[in-house]
This record gives sequence, structure tokens and C-alpha cells, in this order.
Amino acid sequence: MLLKVRQRDMKTIDEYMKLPYTVELIPDIDEGGFTASIPALPGCLSVGETADEAYRNIEDAKHEWLAAALEEGLSIPEPDSIDNYSGQFKLRIPKTLHRQLALQSKREGVSMNQYCVYLLSQNSVVSGTLGTVPNVPNARSVH
Repeated sequence: MLLKVRQRDMKTIDEYMKLPYTVELIPDIDEGGFTASIPALPGCLSVGETADEAYRNIEDAKHEWLAAALEEGLSIPEPDSIDNYSGQFKLRIPKTLHRQLALQSKREGVSMNQYCVYLLSQNSVVSGTLGTVPNVPNARSVH
């Protein structure tokens, strides 16, 4: 949901264009070509015959999206930042799994926290699932 903001609180279009919005490129398996979108800017998308063309086109679409939002005085979401994440989250798991993780981490000679980080990284980074769009074959994110 976009909210109206005071004029003095808004950046210029050039300032917004320089921000590092994440662009998602998704190949169109049926029709060919690619669809590019900026998830932080709802409805901002474009297409192209190649990934490069779709990326160039999304820059034009981003400019138009931002211009329209500025003209309407709407709040424009800024790109996600690593600073928005603490590196911590609480996870509730079954007692049996907790026990298995504790025993295995003890066998490995590391803390359970270190062992769980290792398991998460092996099951997401190595398999290539981080940085992709869920449930979309051959999708990738570009920052």
C-alpha cells in the first residue's frame, strides 16, 4: 500500500533511479524472452527478447513508475538493505529435532548454532536456492 507523503520528504527521481533496487529476471518458457520486475515497486515490470533487453527495459519502466508516484505524491519504497536484518531469528522446532541437532553438533565439536548455520548454508547456498524466486524454474535475481 502506498501512502501520500509530504513533498519535502521525497527524493528526486534521479535520486531514486540511483538506488540499488533488486531486479528479477524470469525467462518465459512458453513465449520466449524474459520478464523483468522490481518487487519493491508493485506493478513495475517489463519484457525483452533477451535478459539484457529486459533489464534495459525495466530501467525505463522504473523511471516511469517513479515519475508517476512522485507526481501523485505517493510514498516510494526504498530497496531492501542488509541493514534491515539482524542476523538472528527465533525458530521453534520439535524436541526430537532439537535433541538430534544438539547431539550431532556435539559430535562435530561445534556449537549447535554453528552447526545449524552450516546445515542451512549447505542446503540453500550450495543448491542455489538463495537469490532465486521460489517455485519459478530458471528465475534469478539481479541486484
